[in-house]
Amino acid sequence: MYAITSLTVGPIEKRLHWVRDVDCDEDRSQIRTGSGPQVMATLRNTAVGLPRLAGYTNIAAALRYHARDFNRPAEPLLTC
Repeated sequence: MYAITSLTVGPIEKRLHWVRDVDCDEDRSQIRTGSGPQVMATLRNTAVGLPRLAGYTNIAAALRYHARDFNRPAEPLLTC
């Protein structure tokens, strides 16, 4: 898929690909067949995008904070 953007490669790599590779450990994923890779990429994009929409700048810290306690609501991530 191709897209036209005014962003340089650096911001794109830093804002999405690097976060997915490091925070979501995407490179070690063993999902390789059927629609699984596309579904997981969509879920990872959502996991990265929701904290950004909620105003978090450190995505890794936001993911850890919300994953630490199952009783902690995701409301701050979903109110946007």
